[in-house]
Amino acid sequence: MAATLSLWKHGLGALPESLWRRTELHVLVLADNALTWVSPQIGQLRQLHTLDLGHNELAAIPDELTTLPLTNYLYLHDNRLVELPRSLGRLTALRYLNVGDNQLTGLPDTIGAMAGLIELRAERNRLVGLPASIGRLCGLRELWLRGNALAALPDTLSELVELRHLDLRENALSDVPRALAGLPRLRQLDLRGNRLRTLPDWLAELPALERLDLRWNDLEPAPRLVDLLTERGCVVWT
Repeated sequence: MAATLSLWKHGLGALPESLWRRTELHVLVLADNALTWVSPQIGQLRQLHTLDLGHNELAAIPDELTTLPLTNYLYLHDNRLVELPRSLGRLTALRYLNVGDNQLTGLPDTIGAMAGLIELRAERNRLVGLPASIGRLCGLRELWLRGNALAALPDTLSELVELRHLDLRENALSDVPRALAGLPRLRQLDLRGNRLRTLPDWLAELPALERLDLRWNDLEPAPRLVDLLTERGCVVWT
């Protein structure tokens, strides 16, 4: 069995030096410990594939963390991060990344190198844009961006051909991003709480769309568009 150590909610405040000798670990849970700093010695955990640093007080993460062989999960949510290191792009096999509930105004352009990502969560930050390189995440299935300040999305989002779920709730979009047109597997699109006034006709042409949430926008959806979507089984919330 994979070696696991959970120190969740232990009130540590700081990590013991003895932890870095646990080089057999595959899973390490350090969530909810009021941590303000992680030692670069974390890079010694050369078998770690899952790391949970969520619900702490981290203002930065060491570059050494990105040398770990993380392949499954990396939780960095609910900290005090204002930026992510460019070295994050080294984690090319990571499948799940959660950086939500921080103070990020952007994501590093190197995120496009994280080709293994299936789910990316960056909710409730201060994002004003996304790097064009995000379009290189060709295996991404879920993208969670609720509660940011996004007024537009890069055109490269059109390359996310595996995307199933896109949460854009509570942003600053005045138009539905054209980059979403034609996404072949997009099933759920959440646009609640934006600044939408009109809807594009191409929404009815998204072949896999099953749920479209438009609530809390200042718009009157065209009845014909809504009819076209509902006739083919898409649930539309207005």
